[in-house]
Amino acid sequence: MKHFTDLLGRVLLSFIFLYEAYDSLKYAKATKAVMASYGLNWRQDLLLYGAGTFLVLGGLMVLLGYRARLGSFLLLLYWLPVTIIVHGFWKHPASTDLYRWEAIMFMKNIAIAGGLFMIMANGTGAWALRRLFATARVRGA
Repeated sequence: MKHFTDLLGRVLLSFIFLYEAYDSLKYAKATKAVMASYGLNWRQDLLLYGAGTFLVLGGLMVLLGYRARLGSFLLLLYWLPVTIIVHGFWKHPASTDLYRWEAIMFMKNIAIAGGLFMIMANGTGAWALRRLFATARVRGA
């Protein structure tokens, strides 16, 4: 059961990053407009496609369990700055609905980052591509 829940956790955790990569790149023009609204005007193409690369590579690495620690690190390099920039609830008056909403989204993203840190600390379970390579035997000719 442990191996199944580990795999399920990796699938669910990686899905948010793979979907975000798809959405951000498919709607690149709208994504750039949102980036500009947060003051990210410097080299938008580099930031957007660099983030997309980190999201796809990191998401696939976590999903497949191959170099998942590196994949988690790539995702954290994207996720933590974006969380602080986009969901800065402290910028809004405390009694507003926007403050509450942004605080919830900030805490959700911090929880997701916690899942990535857990993968970095514990690695993947038995159902991972890396384990498959490690246990495969190659017959000599």
